[in-house]
Amino acid sequence: MNVAVAKTGKGRAVSDLFTSAEGRLPGSPAVIAARREAFEAYERLGLPHRRIEEWKYTDLRALLGEVLPLAASPDAAALKRAADAVKASAIAGARKLVLVDGVFAADLSDLKALGSEVSVKTLREVLESKANPAAADLLQTVSSDAVISLNAAMATDGVVISVADGAQPSAPIQLIHVATASSASTFTRSHLRIGKGARATIIESFVAAGNTSAYQVSDAVILWIGDDADVAYIRLMDDAPDAVNITSQFVTVGANTKVNFFNMTSGAAVSRLQGFITLAGEGSELAINGVNLLKKTEHGDTTLVVDHAVPNCVSREIFRAVIDDRAHSVFQGRIIVRPDAQKTDGKMMTRALLLSDEAEADNKPELEIFADDVSCGHGATAGALDDNLLFYLKARGLPEKQAQALLIQAFVGEAIEQIADDGLREHVIGIAERWLERRQ
Repeated sequence: MNVAVAKTGKGRAVSDLFTSAEGRLPGSPAVIAARREAFEAYERLGLPHRRIEEWKYTDLRALLGEVLPLAASPDAAALKRAADAVKASAIAGARKLVLVDGVFAADLSDLKALGSEVSVKTLREVLESKANPAAADLLQTVSSDAVISLNAAMATDGVVISVADGAQPSAPIQLIHVATASSASTFTRSHLRIGKGARATIIESFVAAGNTSAYQVSDAVILWIGDDADVAYIRLMDDAPDAVNITSQFVTVGANTKVNFFNMTSGAAVSRLQGFITLAGEGSELAINGVNLLKKTEHGDTTLVVDHAVPNCVSREIFRAVIDDRAHSVFQGRIIVRPDAQKTDGKMMTRALLLSDEAEADNKPELEIFADDVSCGHGATAGALDDNLLFYLKARGLPEKQAQALLIQAFVGEAIEQIADDGLREHVIGIAERWLERRQ
């Protein structure tokens, strides 16, 4: 039944997209076979729709619009425009790795500054290497989700990063995705390995160059973190207002490790971040914090699954959504505690702030607990700005919008304050402040 659906409407357009792009996609014969297998997996399901529980609130068949052709490889003019966008979005002191329209741009990246403790290859060169028979493994779908299978089938490039055991890179690594092609789609896929005892900060940014518009982004990140490591992963999604961004993250965490994730969404007409995090080693601590800033008719979806597979781990999730106009925020969070994961401590809290009568929030926290000696909980709220506090601020001379901005900053502050690095935290606060200024 699903195959028949996939061959109609947008499903047929996706099939045509794969057929037309297949000859351009990098890879050895084994990789090509893996791509076709992944695409067949996609076709068995078709584009996600509301009858699939995990996609109930984000019906891609309805929201995606037209299926767009694969972006062309960037030419000199595109790289020049991308350079300006990189300059505007780069984090001070970070080592940049830049992907332009889904293709790694070495001239815009800081490869030589990374040092010997960090090795970087492009996904393209690994997939094209005939000396690496395991290259096709990088396209393993690791999930039955259709968009992940489609990403594996269509991935043009990405980075393969390895941080050596015990390494402590002196600067954050920032992976910047720049879109310069309007009305085009990109598919990127990156693999990151953080070695045992390593300490690293990874930043992933999505931006548009100039007036680039109406593009679609599919990204996947596969992150493996070794024992005794300490990792911060910051994701900043600031795509064009009419763009679509669907990102999937797969994370495996070792023992006695500290991991701090933060995500901020402040752009794109339709966005979804879906994260699948497995705590696979005892004694680890995981923090996931996020902020969605949505306006007009934007649709922002954050879907997280935290899997406690072993005992004695801690997870904390704090998520905030600010929703204006007719925007729609979705938060789906699930904590799974496996039968052997005794002494698990997992908490999840999501809150939505509605700034208009037409704003919409769907919060769906879930617990699946199969162990009996655990401490787990979740909470979800949605509401408007406090009228008493607004009156108090306005009575002291603040205009309505400025008073609202102060309260909104306080609302999202609990999530942003979890970013340990002072410079990064200030950078994120600046993004939130600029979003608020555009409301004035």
